[in-house]
Amino acid sequence: MASQDWFDKDFYKVLGVDKTASDAELKKTYRKLARQFHPDSNPGDAAAENRFKEISEAYSVLSDKDQRAEYDQVRAMGSGARFTAGGGGQGGFEDVFGGMFGQQGGGQRVRFGQGGGGGFEDILGGMFGGGTGFGQSSGGYRGFGGPTKGRDVTATTTLDFVTAIAGDTIKLAQGNGRPVNVRIPAGVADGQKIRLRGRGEPSPDGGDAGDLVVTVHVRKHPVFERDGQHLRVDVPVTFVEAALGATIQVPTLGGEPVKLRVAPGTPSGRVLRVKGRGVATKNGTGDLLATVQVAVPSHLSDKAKEAVEALAAALPDEDPREDLLAKARS
Repeated sequence: MASQDWFDKDFYKVLGVDKTASDAELKKTYRKLARQFHPDSNPGDAAAENRFKEISEAYSVLSDKDQRAEYDQVRAMGSGARFTAGGGGQGGFEDVFGGMFGQQGGGQRVRFGQGGGGGFEDILGGMFGGGTGFGQSSGGYRGFGGPTKGRDVTATTTLDFVTAIAGDTIKLAQGNGRPVNVRIPAGVADGQKIRLRGRGEPSPDGGDAGDLVVTVHVRKHPVFERDGQHLRVDVPVTFVEAALGATIQVPTLGGEPVKLRVAPGTPSGRVLRVKGRGVATKNGTGDLLATVQVAVPSHLSDKAKEAVEALAAALPDEDPREDLLAKARS
C-alpha cells in the first residue's frame, strides 16, 4: 500500500470499531469479520475476497502498536489539510509538511515528487524509521517484515485398519463447526500426519492462511499386522499337514483367500510369501507374509494317542534341542 493511502483509508471504519478500541476488541472484531468474508467461506465471490483483504489490511496496521500510532498521526495531519497542486492559498498539502519541518507557509516549501529518490514515500519513510514500511507486496500489506502466515490448526482422527490401507475421504468437524473433507491416502500409517494447506486460521495481515495438520491413528486388525509395506498373518496348520505337506487357504485383506502349498516337513515359523498382496503406497506394493504355526491338539482319543505313540516309536531317536544346548554351552 502506498503511504499516502493512509490519508484516504479509515481502518477504524473498515473494522467498524471506535478509534479508542482496545486490542482485545480489535482482535475479536477482526476474527468475526475474517470468518465471515474468508475466501474459503465464499468461493468465487470477488467482493467477499476484496472485503477480506480490506479487513486484513486494517487489522495489520491497527493491531501493531507502533503502526497504529503512526497511522493515527498521519490521519490527524491529513484530516484538515487541503491538497493543492501549487502555491495558491494557505493550508495546502505542502503547508502541512512545511510546518512539520519548521517552515512557514510563505517560506520555501518541500516538494513531493513521484518515484525516484526523495519522493513522497522516501520522506514518510525517513519520518517513521525507514522507507520500506509502507510498500505494497503481492500478498497484501507488508507492514514490518512481510505478511505473516496464519496459524496451523491440528486435529486427530482414528481409522479402522482396512480404511487406512485402502484410503478414503473422511469428514472432520473444525473448531468453528464447519466440516472439512480430508483425503486419506492409501497406505497411511499409524501416527502419520496429513497436511491440508490453507485450511488453518486466516492470516492477520493478508498473508496465506495456515494449514490443517491431521494426525492419523489406526486401530489394530484381529488377523493382519502391518510390517512396512508388507502384511503379516499367522496361519495354523495341523501336524499332519506340516509333516506330509498340503495345500491350504490363506486369507487376504479385503479379498478372497488364496491357496498356498505347504511343503512336506514344514516347521512352525516358516514364512510363505504371496506377492503383491500387501500395502499399496506411492512407493510400491508389499507382499502378504504368512507365518506357519503348527497346531498341536489339546485332547487325544485313546486311538489317536496309540497312533502318536506308534509314530514316536517309528521315528529316529534324536533330540531336536541338542544343537541349541551345545551352542548355549559354548
